Amino acid sequence: MSRNRALLERALERGEEDGGNVEFKERLLQSVHLEGGRRESLAAQLRHRVLSGDGEATYVVGVTDDGGLAGIDADTFSESMDVLSLLAEEAECHIADVQTWGVNEGIVGIAKIQEGAVLETDDQHVVVGTAGHVDHGKSTLVGSLVTGQADDGDGATRAFLDVQPHEVERGLSADLSYAVYGFDEDGPVHVRNPNRKQDRAEVVEAADRLVSFVDTVGHEPWLRTTIRGLVGQKLDYGLLTIAADDGPTRTTREHLGVLLATDLPTIVAITKTDLVDDDRIDELVLEVERLLREVGKSPLRVSRHGVEAAIEEIGDTVVPIVETSAMTMAGLDVLDELFDRLPKTARGEGAFRMYVDRSYSVTGVGAVASGTVMRGAVEAGDDLLLGPMADGTFREVEVRSIEMHYHRVDRAKAGRIVGIALKGVKETEVERGMVLLPADTDPSPVREFEAEVMVLNHPTRIGDGYEPVVHLETIGEAARFTPENGRLLPGDSGRTRVRFKFRSYLVEEGQKFVFREGRSKGVGTVTEVYPADQ
Repeated sequence: MSRNRALLERALERGEEDGGNVEFKERLLQSVHLEGGRRESLAAQLRHRVLSGDGEATYVVGVTDDGGLAGIDADTFSESMDVLSLLAEEAECHIADVQTWGVNEGIVGIAKIQEGAVLETDDQHVVVGTAGHVDHGKSTLVGSLVTGQADDGDGATRAFLDVQPHEVERGLSADLSYAVYGFDEDGPVHVRNPNRKQDRAEVVEAADRLVSFVDTVGHEPWLRTTIRGLVGQKLDYGLLTIAADDGPTRTTREHLGVLLATDLPTIVAITKTDLVDDDRIDELVLEVERLLREVGKSPLRVSRHGVEAAIEEIGDTVVPIVETSAMTMAGLDVLDELFDRLPKTARGEGAFRMYVDRSYSVTGVGAVASGTVMRGAVEAGDDLLLGPMADGTFREVEVRSIEMHYHRVDRAKAGRIVGIALKGVKETEVERGMVLLPADTDPSPVREFEAEVMVLNHPTRIGDGYEPVVHLETIGEAARFTPENGRLLPGDSGRTRVRFKFRSYLVEEGQKFVFREGRSKGVGTVTEVYPADQ
């Protein structure tokens, strides 16, 4: 619900004029306003309003022709936005923003219409998962990258990434990606203020290539959130930060283990180099190189071997190391070049699938499921299945609309971080770990599966009845382990049966997961699944 009521009052004060760009509509219904010749007529009217406003029009919905505040119910408002989106598309325009207010137990909303088709999402879009110990400069580094601004030493650019719980109330967009910037033929396309949705939407629209950052949490108590951010998204690369004045910590090693266990090509950024001398930097690089070799990786110091070598060799075995400072901006040009040129690695062939990471309700829109499209593509109007629900069934739903970085789109494909408004389900019924997939599929919920696992850290042995939390895609659920030979020791690899403790999920062979209980951690790969009815 928008608090900027002055915007509504200004629009009502301006009113409708023959040569103006403001239009009042009480409601727009598919059965009325899209039938016969009305669709073409209304699209022409919308085009006229946009041209009168030099490429932008304002539609006030939920008011009478004379500007009276009528208010309409949530379902009618949502349908009105669907109709308006179709009219805008007919007029080669798009809905850039929607704000709503409660009036007379109903809704009044303002839709900003802009010239040009909706964002085309076929451009390259690289998604980077960030990790690192608290206070190691992860968020500050990302903030400086996306804004092109040096930090002031007090975390000014980090503040751009401090996402608060109330942000889910601001609109439809999925805010899993806390930062985005891009590139065009002239170089980086920075965002002026990542906290302003319009600024971020402008970058998405203007850039030829996008880089999204899925920011994670560095505090040890929040490792579960970090694992969810790294395992539950369709990531292309990992970015691990290590502060020059501190060096690798236990959390650093844990985050590195999760990144590498999920086969994610990773870059190590040594941050805060302005706080230490050159000898300390060289000493730390040697320490990081030893750490990487311990886990079977080959370090590549970019300052010595060059960006070309990093681009050519990053992958299963090679981990580039870049020295940076958000204060002096040293090394950020190297990261810019890497993110501009590195190929997209995540592949999403096959039928549409998206695991739900968050859900919330937007006034006038309804239930919204946000997450990363794992494979395939989804379009507004698609019929989907959502589930499994608590009883193991899947619910039929319809895609009302899709947004990416506050920009409304008609289609989203694999790798996109999106918010999908759903018709046919209440927000309270949508839970993290559920999946969206095409309505013509026949999914089977899974309660148990077999897996190959490796124990990264455990104080004693893992035996029958061990119950860690399993993180698979966006699923985070307690599960019971039954090792094949009765036990697993630290450093061991072996087979185990895994049974979710409370409910079933959609699980497939080949999916990777992380398990954790206290300081015990390990990784695994699903090798065989057992449908819930077996």
